[in-house]
Amino acid sequence: MSTESLTWKDALADRMPPSMADEIDTFENQMALRRQGKLDEKVFAELRLRRGAYGQRYDNGFRNDGVTSQEIPFPHKELTKGPDTKWEAPGMQRIKIPYGGMTAEQMEVLADIAEEYSDTILHITTRQDFQLHFIALDDTPDMHRRLAAVGITTREACGNSVRNVTACPLAGICRDEVFDVSGYANETAQYFLGHRDVQDFGRKFKVAFSGCKQHPCGLTFMHDLGLIATSREVDGQTQYGFELYVGGGLGAVPHLAKLFDEFVPPEELLPLAQAIARVYARLGEKKNRNKARIKFLVAKLGIDEFRRLVKEERASLEADPAWTTWLEGIEGYAESGLPQPVSQGQPVDLGDAAAEYEHWRATNIYPQRQSGFAAVTIALPLGDMTSRQMRDLADVVRRFTRDTIRTTVEQNLLLRWIHEADLPALYLALKAINLHAAGAQSIVDITACPGTDTCKLGIASSRGLAAELRQRLVMKEVQYDEALRNIRIKASGCFNSCSQHTVAEIGFYGSSRVVSRHRVPHFHLVLGGEWDNNAAEYGQSLGVIPSKNIPDVVEFLLDLYLRDRRPGEKFPAFVNRVGKKAIKEKVQPFVAVPDYGTDKSFYTDWGDAREYSIGDIGIGECAGEVVTLTDFGVAVAESAHFDATVLLEERDNPASAQASANKALESMLLAAQALIKLQNIDISDDPETILHDFRTYFYDTELFFDPFAKGKFASYLFNAYEQRQQPANREQAKQLVEEARLFIEAAHECYARMAQAGINTPASFKTWLMEQQMQLA
Repeated sequence: MSTESLTWKDALADRMPPSMADEIDTFENQMALRRQGKLDEKVFAELRLRRGAYGQRYDNGFRNDGVTSQEIPFPHKELTKGPDTKWEAPGMQRIKIPYGGMTAEQMEVLADIAEEYSDTILHITTRQDFQLHFIALDDTPDMHRRLAAVGITTREACGNSVRNVTACPLAGICRDEVFDVSGYANETAQYFLGHRDVQDFGRKFKVAFSGCKQHPCGLTFMHDLGLIATSREVDGQTQYGFELYVGGGLGAVPHLAKLFDEFVPPEELLPLAQAIARVYARLGEKKNRNKARIKFLVAKLGIDEFRRLVKEERASLEADPAWTTWLEGIEGYAESGLPQPVSQGQPVDLGDAAAEYEHWRATNIYPQRQSGFAAVTIALPLGDMTSRQMRDLADVVRRFTRDTIRTTVEQNLLLRWIHEADLPALYLALKAINLHAAGAQSIVDITACPGTDTCKLGIASSRGLAAELRQRLVMKEVQYDEALRNIRIKASGCFNSCSQHTVAEIGFYGSSRVVSRHRVPHFHLVLGGEWDNNAAEYGQSLGVIPSKNIPDVVEFLLDLYLRDRRPGEKFPAFVNRVGKKAIKEKVQPFVAVPDYGTDKSFYTDWGDAREYSIGDIGIGECAGEVVTLTDFGVAVAESAHFDATVLLEERDNPASAQASANKALESMLLAAQALIKLQNIDISDDPETILHDFRTYFYDTELFFDPFAKGKFASYLFNAYEQRQQPANREQAKQLVEEARLFIEAAHECYARMAQAGINTPASFKTWLMEQQMQLA
C-alpha cells in the first residue's frame, strides 16, 4: 500500500466487479455483527464457509477455541483476543479456480496473498482449487478484495453450495476429446455462483466436465452432476452435446453416478442443471446431513422417478435469457500458442541436466493434438508450492505461453501450448525454480489430503505417508517402469475420500487401533478402484495395516504384480483376477504390531515424533485385559465384513449380492454384540436383543457417538436391519458393505474411548451408567 490511510477497499474500488465488492462488504459486516453477538454462531459458520473460510486443526499446541499454549506459528500474525475468540484462530481459506484456468497476473496475486497472509505455501486440491492455511479471519475481506480485482472469487468454495466446477485440464488440446469443455464448465460455474436456486441445499454439490469417456481427467462418475462431451448424427448433421450423469459421490459411502440423459444439447445444459438443483433443494434431506447429498436422494427415488421429477420441474421453469446468451462467446475460450518458439530454433545446451531432462520428458510431457505443441505437467509433491515459486512461475508462463496454465485434480499444474522446440529451455527455467520434478501422473505422483496436518477430521498422517512413499518409490525409479508407471496411489487421512483414494489402483485411508493399550496409526488398504474411464469403479477395503508398514506393503504388492501378472495385464485387472481374499492373505504378515516396549516407532505417525493420538483421545494405561471379549468380537465382525466384500466379486452368481448384503448386516450385528459384552458378557445371539441392548446402552446414552459423526454410523445398523427383508442388488449390497465398514470402525473408536475412560468391564459399565442416571435425575 502506498499510504497508511489508503485501504485495499479504496485502492481496488475501480478494479473489483461491483457484485463481488458488495459481497465482500457484506461479509465484513457479518463479521462485525458476530463479534457484537448479534449474529448466531451457527448462522455465521455457514456464512463463513460460503466465503471459503474454514477452521483448521492445530497439533502444535493450538486449541480450536483460539487459545494457545505455544508461540503462534507465524510471528507476523497476532491471534485476536476478544470476548468470543472461538472462530478467530487462524484457519484455512479455499479459493475457487473454475475448470482450473488461471492467468499469470492471477498467479502473482495468489503468490502475494500466500506470502502476506499465510505461511507462504499454496496448496492445490483435488478440485482444482487453491488452499491457504493459517489465515486470520480478520484478514479475509482484504484478501478477498485483492483476489476479486483479478477475477477470482472465494464465494461458495465451501458450505452447502455448488463447489468449484472442475474440468479436464487437457480440454481443448486432448487428442481424444469430442470437443473443448472449458467454456461450458466456466459458464456453468458463473451461472450458479450465488444463484437463488442453489442456496437451500442440505449439503454440497459438485459438478465436473469431461471431454471424453475413456480417460479419468474429469472423473464424472464420482460427481453429483457429471457431464461428458458427446456427439450424434441427425439427418446427416453432427450435433454436439453432453451425456449427463447425476447422483455420484465419494465420501464415506461412495455412489456411482447414474445416466440421466444420453444427449443434452448445449442450450439445455443450464436449464436442466437448474431443474436438477431445484429438485435436490426441495426434496433432499435437510435434517440429517449424513444423508443429505443428492446421491442419497437419487438412490431413494430411483433414477427413473428422479428423472421424471426433473423433467417436470424443467417444464415449469420461467425462461431465462442467461441460459443461452453465453453460447455466443463459447469460441472465445479457444486457446493458441505463441507464434514462434522462444528459443527461435536455436539448440539449448542442457549440460549436466541432459539425462534428467530425458526422464522428465518421458513422464511430464503430453503431445497436443495441435502439431508442434505439447502440454507440460509440473509435478508438485503433496500439491504444495511456495509463493516465491508461484511468482517465478508466472514469469515462466508469460515467457513461454499466452497465459495457458491450469490446475489439475491430481494436485499439479499444467502448462499448455508449449512449442516442442522450447521444451529444453522450459525445463531449464523450471529447474531454476525447483519445479522440474519428473514422474508427473505416475506412480510416484501420489495424491494426499491434508490429513492430520491441518484437517479437524484427520485420523492419520496422509501427507506424511505420501511423502515417505514418494521418496521410496523415486529411489527405486519405478516411475520409468512401463508396467508400474500408470498405477495411481492416493492417501486420505480419514474415510471421507478427499484424496479420491476410492478410485485409485492402490488407495489408503486413515484409521487407528489400540495395541498394548496405546493408540497405533493405521491405514485401510483399498484395492479394486478404476482410475480410467472417468472413475467407473470403486475399490473396497481389505482391512487395516499399521501406518509404519504401509511402504513395505506397497513394495510387496508391486513385486507381486510384476512377478505374477499376465502379459498386458494392468494392475486393476490383476487384482480382480487374483482376488481380494488371496491378496488379503498375502499381506497378513504386515498386520502385526510390535509390543510398545519392543518398537515404539509403530506408535508414532509419519512426520511426527510424538506418540500418536487423535486430539484428546489418546489411550493411556488402564485396567482390564489386554485382549478382551470385545476385541475378539470386533475381530470376528471384521472377518464377516471381509466375507461380504469377497461375495461382491462373484459377479456371475445372481445370489451373491443378497448374500453380501446379509453378511454385511451380520458384521454390524457382531460388532454391536461385541460392544454390548462390556455391559453383559452373556449377551445372546438374537438380533432383536442385540439391537435393543445396543440402542439402550450405546445409542440412547450417546456412548457410540463420536465428536464428528454423532449417531450417523449407528443409523446404518438400524436402517439395514429394518430393510433386511428387501431384496438387494449389487449396487445396494456394495453400499451396505461400505456402511458396515464404517460401523465397525466406529465400534473400534467407541471401545477405545470407553477404555480410556475406564469403562472396560461390566462392573465399571454399571457404575458409569448409574452416574449418568444420577446426573439426569
